[in-house]
Parts: sequence; C-alpha cells; structure tokens
Amino acid sequence: MTSLKNLTTLTLMAVALVACRKDKDEAPDLDYTSATDNACAEDAFTDMLTQVDQAVEDNGLRDDCAPLVTFDTVAVPHTLTLNFGDVNCTAQNGRLRRGRIQVSYTGHYRDPGTVITITPLNYYVNNNLVLGTKTVTNMGTNDDGHLYYSVVVNGSLTAGDGSWIATHQAQRTRTWIAGSDTPGIFDDVYLITGAGSGVNRNGVAYTVAITNALRVQIGCPWITQGTVVVTPVSRPERTIDYGNGTCDSTFTISVNGQTYTITIG
Repeated sequence: MTSLKNLTTLTLMAVALVACRKDKDEAPDLDYTSATDNACAEDAFTDMLTQVDQAVEDNGLRDDCAPLVTFDTVAVPHTLTLNFGDVNCTAQNGRLRRGRIQVSYTGHYRDPGTVITITPLNYYVNNNLVLGTKTVTNMGTNDDGHLYYSVVVNGSLTAGDGSWIATHQAQRTRTWIAGSDTPGIFDDVYLITGAGSGVNRNGVAYTVAITNALRVQIGCPWITQGTVVVTPVSRPERTIDYGNGTCDSTFTISVNGQTYTITIG
C-alpha cells in the first residue's frame, strides 16, 4: 500500500505555477487575469496530487511541510487522508499549506478501471481556500501501449479574505510515456492534453485549450513544455508558453502582441 505507483501517483504538474495575484494591467485588451486565475487553480489542484504522491511514497518525509498520513484499507473504497494541520506550513517549493486532503481509491493506480477521487477539506494553498474534486480514472493502454488516465476537475479558489472567487473546470487526458517500468517516480514523464473552462475573479467566463501537449517530468516541479490558450468571453486569446524543456519556474503569457514573463513567487 506504500508504493506510489500501486496507489495514487499522478504527480503531474499539468498546470501553470504562477503568483496568485490580481493583474495590474489597466488596458482591458491586455488584461490576463483569466490566464493567471486558471493557472492558479490548476496549480492548487495539481499540488494536491503532488502531496498524495509524496505521502504514499515516503509519508511526505522529503518535504519540510510533511502531513500526518492515515490509511483506511477496510472501508470500500479505501481512503487516504493527508493532514497538514490548522496552521500554515511552508513547503520546500515555497507554498503555504494547511488543512486536509482526502483521497478515495477503488484499486491500484495501474489497474484499468481504478477511480481515484481527491477532495480538499478546509484546505488552503497560499492562503487561498481550495474547494471541489479531482477525479482520476485509469483508462487502460492506448494504441502505443502507454497507460493513460482521464482527469476531471470541478473546483474553485477563494481568497483568504473572501474578496474574490475563481471557478475552475478541466477535462484532461494524461498519458504515461516514460518511467512506468521502473520502481521510482522521478523518471516518470507524462503528456497532458485536453480542455477546460472557468470564471475568473472579476466574473469573466473563459475557455481553456491545450494546443501543444504539456510535458511533465516528476523530477521537475514545473511544466517544462507545451502551450495553453485561454480565451475570455468577447476578448482576445491569451497564450501560455512553458518553454523548450528547461526545468525552471518561469513561463510567458502573450496577449494582443504583448508578452509577459511570469515567475513563480
């Protein structure tokens, strides 16, 4: 039960890691709030998966912000609970976390048909309340012989002071293209495709499309390649570009001919 790959891996950083802040651009056609809000929400839900991975692999002992981990293998489906406590702890990647994450799973991660459901319980990341669910379903192998997973997110982020809320929905396919034949997780590589939607903190609805597959290697805490297009209603597209494969904490957002460099912080 303590093997990450036999339980609940998927530390797929299939999401943008950005500063969760309100944009300061005054020109409406250059505003990229929808892109950053979507990225913040995806980061928070992906970060939950990361914590599950670490907890199952070694009970989180590699991180200073280690949760108390409990398993219930009697209940059906089985459950796993990560408890970060009621006071913020600071992780090695700089995130602040508190609260709990509950995971239910019907079988092993590698088994076709296994359903893994991740639910935050009074859970905060960087003082933003995370609500909703993330459901991962093993779909078996594709035509290339790679395991792939359906990932559905229905959630939201709320500012700690209650001043804003941003909703987030995603429908993704995550394909395990490398590392599945080794016992460790840090050589695991995934490609992520799919779409999504949301409403940003200003009440503007938007859609999301991954236009070039996102590449995630578990040994790197950030997405290393791929592009995502975020389109607010009645406004120009915003394109997020994660670069050429370098493991770093920066990416760009382009809108209306202007490009902004975002650094995690």
